[in-house]
Amino acid sequence: MKLITGTGILLLFFTGFIAQAQNFRGMDKSPLDYAYYPDNFAHDRKAGEEAILRVLYSRPQKKDRDIFGKKVPYGKVWRTGANEATEIQVYKDITIGGKKLKAGTYSLFTIPTEKDWTIIFNSDLDYWGAYSYKESNDVLRITASSSKSGKTIEAFTIQFKDGDNNEGIMQIAWDDVIVDVPFKY
Repeated sequence: MKLITGTGILLLFFTGFIAQAQNFRGMDKSPLDYAYYPDNFAHDRKAGEEAILRVLYSRPQKKDRDIFGKKVPYGKVWRTGANEATEIQVYKDITIGGKKLKAGTYSLFTIPTEKDWTIIFNSDLDYWGAYSYKESNDVLRITASSSKSGKTIEAFTIQFKDGDNNEGIMQIAWDDVIVDVPFKY
């Protein structure tokens, strides 16, 4: 009798554990990613070199869709990725588009057009999409040129490149579009 009771309790325990494990949600369709400047994974990064920028964003996929002008309409504020609004943390004051941006954390929005994009740094944080976007909370707006990549970029990507003399370039890329956003630090 003790063996049956012990086996029954053990069976109930494992059944409860399995049922609990099935409540976890699956993988996000647009996974969260980040980019640092300077790149944390660069082989030539100097020891002790401090980060200047970090971008936290979600990566939607193209999936044979027409992206700019269709899925992401021209002339409208976009969250610059998927899911939650993209956030950029500026660890020290920078100059971007010839304008000063103080150290801090900002939501990063964009307004794409066929020729250039408006890059928006906004003080509102921690909300989903661009549905609650308020222009009155913009800290800085600049214009950046867009170009064709020459190949399809399946996953939305933000990355950084080195420039000259304390300069860097934030690149926003998806579909067949690349936007270069130069900055100085």
